[in-house]
Amino acid sequence: MEYCRFGDKLLVRIDRGEEIISNLMEVVKKENISLASVSALGAVGYFKVGVYSVEEKKYYSNEFRGEYEITSLYGTVTTMNDLPYIHLHFSAGDKSGVVYGGHLNEAVVCATCEMVIDVINGKIDRFKDEEVTGLNLFKF
Repeated sequence: MEYCRFGDKLLVRIDRGEEIISNLMEVVKKENISLASVSALGAVGYFKVGVYSVEEKKYYSNEFRGEYEITSLYGTVTTMNDLPYIHLHFSAGDKSGVVYGGHLNEAVVCATCEMVIDVINGKIDRFKDEEVTGLNLFKF
């Protein structure tokens, strides 16, 4: 992984065999980012995504292996208990054009991943919404 910073924007290249979330977390920590918007494209050979059931307050995970084009990767960097918190949603298409997606848990690059991190001047923490959703929500 390599990256370059241009003011409040970082361009990141994640290489073949590298995991997306762990590399993003590395950049976030090195650059001391507490609030940002993230987007990316590229190709992965493995990914794990989840779909959340609000009623059950739990995620259902799906894993995919093969060659997939990232059709969408968007999310946020915030904090929770003053530690970096990454929340990404992801979709990827196979060679037939079938797309799968959800909340990104893990993804390993098979070609490249080109990511843009747009740093926002501020800080948003999160809190666990135990009663209604069971999710970690923005705390303003």
